[in-house]
Amino acid sequence: MNFILTVQCFDQQGIVRAVSTAISGAGGNIVESAQFVDQPTRLFSLRMNVDVEERRADNMHSELREELARFDPIISFRPKNSRRRILVMASLADHCLLDLNYHWQLGELPLDIVGVVSNHNDLRGFVEGAGLPFHLLPMTMETKPQQELALRQLVTSTQADFVVLARYMQILSNELCRDFSGRIINIHHSFLPGFKGARPYRQAFQRGVKIIGATAHFVTPDLDEGPIIDQDVARVSHAAQESELITIGRDVERRVLTRAVRLLAEDRVMLVGNRTVVFDY
Repeated sequence: MNFILTVQCFDQQGIVRAVSTAISGAGGNIVESAQFVDQPTRLFSLRMNVDVEERRADNMHSELREELARFDPIISFRPKNSRRRILVMASLADHCLLDLNYHWQLGELPLDIVGVVSNHNDLRGFVEGAGLPFHLLPMTMETKPQQELALRQLVTSTQADFVVLARYMQILSNELCRDFSGRIINIHHSFLPGFKGARPYRQAFQRGVKIIGATAHFVTPDLDEGPIIDQDVARVSHAAQESELITIGRDVERRVLTRAVRLLAEDRVMLVGNRTVVFDY
């Protein structure tokens, strides 16, 4: 049976040896391994795919904790076939939501979509037609505290691991961002850190850019400045108008968000301060 092991701690000698000793001691085998030391923070990050008999998995987990205790690590050890759960939030634009649902329905995303939250009713037909729960939470300055409380309750009741903002065009409160640090990701329709905030394609058009892009990042209280998970770009001509940039950009956005969600679902993303380590394929 395959398990995904992730370890993060301050870099010291002997970490990999301790991991290998624990795995070997429990009769396990390392199928895939990647590690990285972030020089600015000196944080060591490791991801392994480990094969072990199911009856010996608990023993391996105990061995890992015992062998690594002196490094004071953060450890995750879960069956590879246990699926992450995501709660998707969207407003009016549907392309990112549609792409996530498409790849999920095909079985290409190792996760479960547990519901869709929107501040508008426009997406209800598609969502319910896809067999997913739809939750309408209209957001105004006056209703924001109550609606965010409802959102918190949804995350708890659905046991969502992550909240995915698939073109959700509302700013979450600082308190919510802090409480769910590392669990909310957003797709920003621009290649950050340039063209932040509203109407990035207009900003790009006005500056005459030759590439446009999209950025998937963790949400923090600092608007559009969270740790970046994935990015991509497309080349554009000087003749492209704003509407054409939006059309091209939609394609980039959906690809980037779906890729970022897949990386999260496979435990390939690890936070190091305001940056990320991404153990890509």
